[in-house]
Amino acid sequence: MRTERRFRPASRYPEALMHVVRLTPDEGLRLRAIRLRALRDSPDAFGTVFADEEAKSIASWSQAIADLPTFVAVDEGCDVGMVRSGLDARRADTAWLISMWVAPGARRRGIGEALIEVVVAWAEASGIHRLLLDVADDNAAAIALYAKTGFQPNGEAGSLPAPREHIREHRCELRI
Repeated sequence: MRTERRFRPASRYPEALMHVVRLTPDEGLRLRAIRLRALRDSPDAFGTVFADEEAKSIASWSQAIADLPTFVAVDEGCDVGMVRSGLDARRADTAWLISMWVAPGARRRGIGEALIEVVVAWAEASGIHRLLLDVADDNAAAIALYAKTGFQPNGEAGSLPAPREHIREHRCELRI
């Protein structure tokens, strides 16, 4: 069953209506296309690398959607952003906001906020009381977006996995 929420993003183009959909497992090709675009655009923002993701089978992309709630922002018929979430392995009241990306031409129009809002709504409906995310220390735009939506650094830090272990990250959380 498709979940769809409509938003009118804060935009200098108020006539544009963007909506967010939750992907279903039969949309593995769609997730693959969006994820590969994200990795080409922002390779240092994710824990995986383009070559590894490109090599995955369509069945694995479909399984990824079955395993984790996956939301896509659609504007004028084009997929312009995505976000995923998943439960924390150690704490039942905690989930992660992961794979966040908005296409360069769609940034600063409220789409990132709408994607975060959908994950927060999913978390609330799932009985989650805390969302976590990791963000690269030098990604000022993402840090500002997360702060604007209530995420705060919690003092934990780390780095991306090899081959980008030189990229430092810090953890942010939102109490719901």
